[in-house]
Amino acid sequence: MKMDSKKLKKELESRLAAEGRVIIYDREKDQLRIENEAAGKGITVSLPGIVAKWHSEKEKAIDEVVYYVEEGLRAMTDKVQLTDHEKKIFPVIRSASFPAEAEEGVPFLTDQHTAETKIYYAVDMGKTYRLIDSRIMEKEGWEQSRIREIAMFNVRSLSTSVKEDNVAGNIFYFLNTNDGYDASRILNKGFLNEMERKMKGTMVIAVPHQDVLIIADIQNNTGYDILAQMAMSFFASGRVPITALSFLYEKGELEPIFILGKNKK
Repeated sequence: MKMDSKKLKKELESRLAAEGRVIIYDREKDQLRIENEAAGKGITVSLPGIVAKWHSEKEKAIDEVVYYVEEGLRAMTDKVQLTDHEKKIFPVIRSASFPAEAEEGVPFLTDQHTAETKIYYAVDMGKTYRLIDSRIMEKEGWEQSRIREIAMFNVRSLSTSVKEDNVAGNIFYFLNTNDGYDASRILNKGFLNEMERKMKGTMVIAVPHQDVLIIADIQNNTGYDILAQMAMSFFASGRVPITALSFLYEKGELEPIFILGKNKK
């Protein structure tokens, strides 16, 4: 079976149709928008990217999109509460090009992280989370500094167990709990400093998508090439891609680096 935008559109319309929902197709952009009619809010998905992913992951690619849309729509209509839910506030990492405001033009609470990444803040809602915007803060009278402080405290409480792999004389550590905050561990300075003490070579970090953090102990030039290929592969397959670039970690600072791949193996 061959998948194309037309077939995918039909499949998604069939699986996402529900009472109180409107599904709109933008032919020019080849995008499908699924809206909650009462709330006037929705999620837009680009079909070509999903078609490309389908060719490698088949039905899993469609299942992921359906899950993402269903949970996203539910989070939009659920009431968001900060007070008495402090333990559910976390920072999330997004690409520098990620939208700075919600669809209604309400700005999200953000902070600069690196030239490639930004920090957003979210309220955990179980299977998904809701990004905190100015409207949510105003409604409950919360200061930005309070949200930042609580979120950074909470991210330090998350587990930091890693899996280790030795490739061509380089050690790669993978953090992949699938709790939605794997990339957020890059904000845990204590954890990064602890990992730095283990390094025999150069410490390089990658956050290709939200559900993985890669820390590499690079001990030869081949290691850089392997990490670049790894990061690109994860970036292409992630549900919420962040960046395919990697970061040098030195003296508590992150510096984006571009690794020009040489080995074609």
